[in-house]
Amino acid sequence: MNFHVMTLFPEMIMNGLNTSILGRAAAKGLLSFEAINIRDYTLERHGQVDDYPYGGGAGMVMQAEPIYRAYEAVKEKIGHAPRVIYMTPQGQVFNQKIAEELSREEDLVFLCGHYEGVDERVLELIATDYLSAGDYVLTGGELPAMMMIDCISRLIPGVLNNQVSAEFESFHDNLLEYPQYTRPEEFMGKKVPDILLSGHHANVETWRREQSILRTLKWRPELLKDAALSKKERQFLEKLLEEQHREV
Repeated sequence: MNFHVMTLFPEMIMNGLNTSILGRAAAKGLLSFEAINIRDYTLERHGQVDDYPYGGGAGMVMQAEPIYRAYEAVKEKIGHAPRVIYMTPQGQVFNQKIAEELSREEDLVFLCGHYEGVDERVLELIATDYLSAGDYVLTGGELPAMMMIDCISRLIPGVLNNQVSAEFESFHDNLLEYPQYTRPEEFMGKKVPDILLSGHHANVETWRREQSILRTLKWRPELLKDAALSKKERQFLEKLLEEQHREV
């Protein structure tokens, strides 16, 4: 899968992505990362890519032309019009379901805004998706873009050494991940649950699913509405809700 990031800070993007799991996957040819410096596409002699907003107001706005020229260069290079994701608090909040959908693309372009935003006209011309990292404001779109690329990349076959990891982490079936333990069996008086030492795989899986339900109910109860639960797991959840109601 190929990621193309249009940014004013290409070093930030490349230094962030070419490390750890993503860096190793890129070295294997499973992923590719390209940071396109928007300044390289300005026609201004001094490399200017922003200007004052029409109508007045605080701050500066990124100009349409250098962004559009950068996009056209990417489109020409890959031979088709790619999906272009604009990082903005106004967009849909990114989640695992969106990541799974985007992971099926061959090329993804991320547009990272700065200053007070981007000239609306270029967004109308090239942006296909508006995505947000959450309900808060950051200095620019680079960190959200890298976060989304990391999440999407983990879903590409071969990126993770253990593909099961991608399938059973948090938000699998809309549930949070169960507690994890490793050696030693006891640490500062806290012991690993006996069930995990039993060697009974079916019982371990049942315990893990129940722990995921417990955690989701405690920390993110809104996720349970769309959780994929078996009849037995649904009964377990109903019992928890009854207990919760009695304690109120």
